[in-house]
Amino acid sequence: MPHPLIIFGTAEIASLAHFYFTHDSDYDVVAFTVDDDYVTEDIYEGVPVIPFSEVVEKYPPHAYDMHVALSYMKLNQLREEKYHQAKKAGYKLVSYVSSKATTWPDLSVGENVFILEDQTIQPTVKIGNNVVLWSGNHIGHETEIRDHTYLSSHVVVSGHCTIGERCFFGVNATLKDFLTIGDDVFVAMDASVTKNLPSGSVVLGAGSTILEAEDRKAKAIKKSYFKL
Repeated sequence: MPHPLIIFGTAEIASLAHFYFTHDSDYDVVAFTVDDDYVTEDIYEGVPVIPFSEVVEKYPPHAYDMHVALSYMKLNQLREEKYHQAKKAGYKLVSYVSSKATTWPDLSVGENVFILEDQTIQPTVKIGNNVVLWSGNHIGHETEIRDHTYLSSHVVVSGHCTIGERCFFGVNATLKDFLTIGDDVFVAMDASVTKNLPSGSVVLGAGSTILEAEDRKAKAIKKSYFKL
């Protein structure tokens, strides 16, 4: 029997999470929730929208699980904040791994992970909490992806890489093997990363221009892209 699930969010990512959980999991989405100030409708995708201040009473954590379905805005900080908010309320935060993803039995996946179709995830990979892997990525063996990081589509991560927290990788980004990527790193679309990256770096395009965290241009790019 499907287990009842609440989705945090009422935007595009939440709608897609509703679709994937409904069609490819053992969960039944029974409600959405958002912070009280963001409730704009009573029904979304055919189920109720509950203000977060009321959700514990109406859908108690002992009987319902939750999945936080938010995007990478503010360089994943918003999704991280709501992840902790839901955990503090007592909810078990469940993960989704597409049945159409290629994985191995030793794959380690944390809480509130969202892994879509057509992944190639090799053996001995570790994925932390609240990580999003959009469609079609390659994750090489012995790689670790830490909490709250977001990989968009067709990212290639070669083997033995370590990726820090709250990172974002654009479409077609590529990492060579044995790299260490710090926290809060933004790797833009088509970028090719061939050396370790300190926390806060921005990597641009196929030419792989790397800007340090305090660089004025790096700050402007992050502000524009993530609404920081």
